[in-house]
Amino acid sequence: MFQGKYLFLGLLFAVVLSGCGKESSEVEFGKSALYWYQKVGKGIAHEQLDKADSAFVSLKSEHMHSPFIPKAMLLLAKGHMDNEEYLLANYYLDAYAKRYGATQADETIAFLKLKALFFSVKDVYKDQKLIMDTIAKASSYRLRYPNSEYLSLVNTMLIRLQMSQYLLNENIAALYERTGKKKAAKIYRAKNKGSVVELKDITPPKKDWIGKIFD
Repeated sequence: MFQGKYLFLGLLFAVVLSGCGKESSEVEFGKSALYWYQKVGKGIAHEQLDKADSAFVSLKSEHMHSPFIPKAMLLLAKGHMDNEEYLLANYYLDAYAKRYGATQADETIAFLKLKALFFSVKDVYKDQKLIMDTIAKASSYRLRYPNSEYLSLVNTMLIRLQMSQYLLNENIAALYERTGKKKAAKIYRAKNKGSVVELKDITPPKKDWIGKIFD
């Protein structure tokens, strides 16, 4: 499901950027890699991400082996993340990982991808699959990078996700109880057995509460 979504996003993204790049190339072309990299940074700084994306297309097409390309990818990933465009952020992070493979930046890339998933959770009552997937990735990150500088943030994300999952299961169980479906209620309550959190530790969340740790 996610792969199909990313493929569609990639195709759509390429079409949009091709249009932006064409318009830009009629005015500017043949510039240095540093010039385009600075244009990327300027676009992000002024919250003009379409211009930053367009400048990156020019950087990549005119200087495909430039050391500024990986730096620009990470800048754009963070820029789109700050603008709550998490799928686009993941697009750049995936492109970075695919192009450059295993690097010393793996830990940071993995954290940024996890952070993008975490922020994609908008409604704890509707994003059940996303919550479960993100919990799995956060747990995997802790095992893979036990000494990560981001570990405290990952732990906080994980506990918030686990609280969300616990509350979701409890609310579904309560709903089934109110409708007389006792067996179904027991199934969802059983999912919370062995959880690291308990109901008494959880305050019912306000909307978009889950991402507040990064505000």
